[in-house]
Amino acid sequence: MKRILVDMSLTRVHHGHIRLLQKASLLGHVIVALSTDDEILKAKGFLPVLSFEQRKEIALAIRYVEEVIECKWLIDETYLDTHNIDLLVHGDDNVNPIPSERLVLFPRTNGISSSLLKNSDGN
Repeated sequence: MKRILVDMSLTRVHHGHIRLLQKASLLGHVIVALSTDDEILKAKGFLPVLSFEQRKEIALAIRYVEEVIECKWLIDETYLDTHNIDLLVHGDDNVNPIPSERLVLFPRTNGISSSLLKNSDGN
């Protein structure tokens, strides 16, 4: 079975995340590459409300997820090789420097994003 990586921060879990994970599960064994707290601070400018371990627990509770591993903000091919990953699955906003033969992009879910949720509640 192929090892499929989905990189996420999960600062605000929403139905777009679940839909992406479900699509990824149709391709193989889903591993979530979860951004560390420090990487989220560097990339987004804030520390997540939930710690890495708490976000990991949530990710592992999602039925499509088999495994969670720690990652930096961006995933590169060396990371895929180190973790024996066949494909990276991401929304169509991907900026990870991955060759097209190891990348599967899906359209983002309209009307939802973690940033939108963050801005709507003021936190």
